[in-house]
Amino acid sequence: MSTITLEQINWTPAPRRGTVRLTRRGRLVVFVIALLAVLTVGILLAQGSVATGEKGTPAPTRVVMVGAGDTLWDIASGIAADGDVRGMMQEIEDLNALESSSLAAGQKLRVPVQ
Repeated sequence: MSTITLEQINWTPAPRRGTVRLTRRGRLVVFVIALLAVLTVGILLAQGSVATGEKGTPAPTRVVMVGAGDTLWDIASGIAADGDVRGMMQEIEDLNALESSSLAAGQKLRVPVQ
């Protein structure tokens, strides 16, 4: 027969790493520092904005009534003096806050005077 011998092993746990626990005041300090950092970045980015104290003059426009079968391309091509129909379409969309180039008969559009 065989015999089994057990040796006593001295086992010691690994030392615990220190965990950081913030108190209520510590959390408040971290929050305030983060808030100040965000505000500082916002102020630095806002310095690039430029505005004037003078009033702007609106571009002269006239009103056009959309007829049956009219498209925004047709209206823009009739107005665009320099031949830039796509640019004129974009300008008409911006002036009238259109979400798409779809038009309805009887709709009134403001278009720039060329």
